Amino acid sequence: MRIHKINLPINAEEIANIKPGDKVLLTGELYTARDAAHKRMVEILDRGEELPLDLSRTVIFYCGPSPKAEGNICGAVGPTTSSRMDDYTPRLLQAGLKLMIGKGDRAEDVMQEIKDHGAIYLSAIGGISAVLNSCIVSCETYLWHEMGAEAVHKFVVKDFPCYLI
Repeated sequence: MRIHKINLPINAEEIANIKPGDKVLLTGELYTARDAAHKRMVEILDRGEELPLDLSRTVIFYCGPSPKAEGNICGAVGPTTSSRMDDYTPRLLQAGLKLMIGKGDRAEDVMQEIKDHGAIYLSAIGGISAVLNSCIVSCETYLWHEMGAEAVHKFVVKDFPCYLI
């Protein structure tokens, strides 16, 4: 297993060198989005409008943090089942998405789309919220506050652990 330390925003050349089984430590800004946020992003794109974030340079983490306790940077974080985003992923890949993080298998056709677009799907280990939380330097609701846990949150992370499956 090789370990890749990747500073965000994404560099397409760096992600091209990651191979199955490799560990990836991400440092920089990433954004959370679950199904409702994915649906809204696709609707915006389908209307011909621009998204308020550059998918080609960022990471989407399939996560919805729980409310934070007083004194904490963020609530509990853990990856959401990625297959829930499969209906939206091809459209976001067309809009430039290059890196996504979640858990579990993806549909075969979605995995092919990911490969065809030169993107990668990383897996974060579920059930280790304390470890993932320790990598979060800052957390803010970035888009659609009214959506609660389904809102898009911006994390600044340091050595956030993922694996290419």
